[in-house]
Parts: sequence; structure tokens; C-alpha cells
Amino acid sequence: MKNTSTEIVFLVEEDPEGGYTAKALSESIFTQANDIPSLKEMLRDAVRCHFPDEAERPKAIRLHIVRDEVIAS
Repeated sequence: MKNTSTEIVFLVEEDPEGGYTAKALSESIFTQANDIPSLKEMLRDAVRCHFPDEAERPKAIRLHIVRDEVIAS
């Protein structure tokens, strides 16, 4: 089955225990890392493993980074 999407989207969140987690919205792919640069490399590897056939692999990885912030009122 050929992948018709040119990109894959990951939801990236700060892990309460430190670092970051990333979960694909359309596939069963999950990874984590201590920092964003490491997470990006882990995501590239995870996508390559999940889509071994380069013709079916998404051409772009989009990160939707969610950060919780608290501000004083």
C-alpha cells in the first residue's frame, strides 16, 4: 500500500520527568529524547524504520510542539 502523504505530523510534548516525547498522529510511531535536536534525529530514524521502502516514506516530518506555560494573573 503506497503512502499518499508527503509529510507525517508528530505531537511533541515536554515529558514531566525531563526531555521530550513525540507521537505520530497518523501512524503507530513514538519516541523520546532529552532535547529537541536529539528528538529530531530519533524521529528521522523512527520514520525510516517504520517506512523501510523509501518510495512510501513521507518526505517531511512536521513537529507540532505543545508547551504548557503558566503566567501570573
